[in-house]
Amino acid sequence: MSERAQSFGSSDEAGWPLLPGERLWGPWKLLAVSVVIAAATWCYILGEYVGYYLGLGVGFSAMVVGAMFGMLLVFLAVAPVCTRYGIDSIASAKPTFGNRGYLITVLVQFVWVGCWVNILIVYFAKAAFELCVVLGIVGEADAHATVAVFSVLGCLITALTLLKGANGIQRISNVLFVFVVLVGAWLVYMLLSHHADSLATAEPAYASPLASWNYVTGVEIFIITYLGWWPFLGAIFRVVPSGTSVVPGMVGLSLPGPGLAVIGLAAILALGVSDPAKWMVTLGGPFYGGIVLVFVIVANLGTAMLSVYAMGLGLRQVPGLDKLPWRAILAICLVPVAVLAVINPDLLFSQFFGTFLAFMGALLAPIVAIQLVDYLILRRQNLDVRALYDPSPGSPYGFHGGFNVAAIASLVIGFVAYTYLLNPVTYASNSPYEYLTASLPTILVTGIVYYLLSKAVNVPTGRGAYAGR
Repeated sequence: MSERAQSFGSSDEAGWPLLPGERLWGPWKLLAVSVVIAAATWCYILGEYVGYYLGLGVGFSAMVVGAMFGMLLVFLAVAPVCTRYGIDSIASAKPTFGNRGYLITVLVQFVWVGCWVNILIVYFAKAAFELCVVLGIVGEADAHATVAVFSVLGCLITALTLLKGANGIQRISNVLFVFVVLVGAWLVYMLLSHHADSLATAEPAYASPLASWNYVTGVEIFIITYLGWWPFLGAIFRVVPSGTSVVPGMVGLSLPGPGLAVIGLAAILALGVSDPAKWMVTLGGPFYGGIVLVFVIVANLGTAMLSVYAMGLGLRQVPGLDKLPWRAILAICLVPVAVLAVINPDLLFSQFFGTFLAFMGALLAPIVAIQLVDYLILRRQNLDVRALYDPSPGSPYGFHGGFNVAAIASLVIGFVAYTYLLNPVTYASNSPYEYLTASLPTILVTGIVYYLLSKAVNVPTGRGAYAGR
């Protein structure tokens, strides 16, 4: 094994491509990590939103369909390029958007992942507060201060674990893997066994008279969520030795999401609240309720760690930030999260979650479409790895002043198409949303536009190293 491989933590943090001998996660390590990161309690919020429109059985079906569509698309966009070259998602965007234009994806990743980390940290802090209430340490009047303290503590624990890079994530995932699976299954059992009658008769609070609209909205919520794995997947897929090794990871990311989201779906229908921290002490008593609260705490931290790790790798691709020590990168990622969690913990957690989700879908659906067409069709799965780290105007990925105008124009067109189909603020829609979702037509339109623009603008002029394509 190379010297770099033995000092994997430091070389991994630098954001350079990993050689095959440095990719230390086998299929089962990847499976454990994938299950832990997919099983965070953001699933409960997603299930809650599906429960606004659909009942239990149909809602679960919609979540599975959405997860499968979203996972397939983002997997095809990220897995082939990141596993072949040992790079993360942001590095893989340089041939697509240009050696300066890729900074658009850095910004999208930073905002998207940072918002998810904030939600996870706040969930962690709220669960820790509820556990302290069960133990008699604090009272309900201490909620805001306690949540603020635990939010900062969660950020510190995340940073300390990530000082070891990807190895820190893999080690904690080995511990959490069985715990997450068993407690998640127990939560489902407790809800279904205690509230079967109310679930059978429960009516969604905001269901549309049009049944197809309700179902498609449930599907759309999960397509968006799984397209949102785009910034994350490169960070873990680059650490596996081959393309076949990522298959367990695909399974581990796909199945736990709907499986845990059904908890939030059932809880919002039967109890009017999706957060298990609020109802499990009542349902299971202080002992079992305390176990669930511990599950919520540790599951959120496991996913937050991967999220911040992905953010850090993305920031490593920014000129100037690549020279900073890893601990400084972690601070850039986590300080805004901690500040927002202290000032207004409910801003993303509950107040604007749906809007945040739809706006990110409007950006990530076009990004996934552009990368699918660029790498799989136009480049036929070939990149110039050296050019990924060449910021000069004459680089193969220099395009027009560092920006691929075909990609940027396609991104704008895709964003407009998505927001036409589904308004991110009001969730008002235009046809054919009620039959096709917003994400799938957006991906199709963006992909076609990008292919045609690339053929018209880049390929004939030799820009972007598409020669012979």
